[in-house]
Amino acid sequence: MKRTAISLADGRELIYFDERDDAVRDQPDRRALPPPPPASQLRYDPLTDEWVALAVHRQTRTFLPPADQCPLCPSTSDRLSEIPAPEYAVAVFENRFPALSGRVVAEPAAITPFTPVRPGQGRCEVVCFTDDHDASFAALPPSRVRTVLDALADRTTVLGGLPGVEQVFCFENRGVEIGVTLHHPHGQIYAYPFVTPRTRSLLGAARRHAERTGGGNLYADVLAAERAAGERVVATNPHWTAYVPAAARWPFEVHVAPHRAVPDLPALTEAERDAFGPLYLDLLRRFDGLFDTPMPYIAAWHQAPVRVERELGHLHLQLFSVRRAADKLKYLAGSESAMGVFINDIAPERAAELLRAM
Repeated sequence: MKRTAISLADGRELIYFDERDDAVRDQPDRRALPPPPPASQLRYDPLTDEWVALAVHRQTRTFLPPADQCPLCPSTSDRLSEIPAPEYAVAVFENRFPALSGRVVAEPAAITPFTPVRPGQGRCEVVCFTDDHDASFAALPPSRVRTVLDALADRTTVLGGLPGVEQVFCFENRGVEIGVTLHHPHGQIYAYPFVTPRTRSLLGAARRHAERTGGGNLYADVLAAERAAGERVVATNPHWTAYVPAAARWPFEVHVAPHRAVPDLPALTEAERDAFGPLYLDLLRRFDGLFDTPMPYIAAWHQAPVRVERELGHLHLQLFSVRRAADKLKYLAGSESAMGVFINDIAPERAAELLRAM
C-alpha cells in the first residue's frame, strides 16, 4: 500500500492509500475555501459524568446532495470536490465540518460551578472507501477491504499519537434511515479527548470480571462461550467469528471479533487482516439479503483506549441495523432514549438463524 499525504486548499490534510506503487498524487486543490472552523466546545454534564460536544458550525454541513455535486467523488475539469485526484482507491481527509479538531482558539469559561467547559480538541476524518459513487462497502473486493483496514490501522496509530487524544473510533453509517448526509460509500474516524461513555462501561465490566477471575479477559471469555454454544454464530473462519450477542439490543446485531485478544486495529497480524474481508463481505451480503433491499446499518469498531486499561480491551466490530422488518424500523423511544434500557423485538437466536439462512 502506498501512502501519500497532501494539503487541501484550506490547510486540511488528505491522505491517499493506493494499491499501486506507481500512483501519482500531485493534483492540487484548486478551490477557494474559507478557513476551517475552530474547535467545538465540550460541556461536562455532572449528572451523568459525560461530556457533550457543541459544534454549531455543523448545521451548515452538506446534506444529501445530488450525485453530480457529491463532495466525495473525484474532481473533474468542471467540478472540484474534496478529492483533487481524477480517481482514487481509498482517501482519508480531515472533515470540513468536524465535531472535534485541533484548531483551538480560546479556552472557554465554565457555564456554572458544576459545568466545566473545555475545547473540543481532537480530530474527525472522513474515509472514502472507493471513488465509485454508486458502490457500497458490500460491493468491494476483499483486496479493497484489506486496504481500508490498513488505512484505519494507520489512522488509529497516527491519531492516537496526537496530544490529548484518549480514544480512536472508526465507523461507517450506511443509509438515510441511519442519518447519513452523503450517499457516497464512506466512513468516519473520531479521535476523542476522553474515553467515551460506552467504552467506560465496557471497561468497567471487563475490570470487574478480571478481578473475579484472577485476570480473565471478559470479551475473550464471552466469545469462547458463544463459539462453543454455536446457536448464535453466523459465520466463522480460522481468525474471526461473527455472532449475534445473546443480549443483542438491536433487531439485527452482529459482533465480528478476532479469536486472538488484541486491543486495536494496528495490533492485527497480516493473516488476521487478510481473513477479515471475505467474512465481513459475506456478512454484509446476508444483511442486504434479509429483506431484499440495502440494509441500513452502523459498523462500529470498538478499540481499547489509547493510554489507559488497554489490557482490558478486545477489538471487535459491532454491526447493527435499525430495520426490524421489511417495512418497519426500530426507533429509540422512551425506554431506550430516556432510560437506556433497550427492548428488542427479535430474539437473538432467531436473528442468527435468519442471517445464516441467507
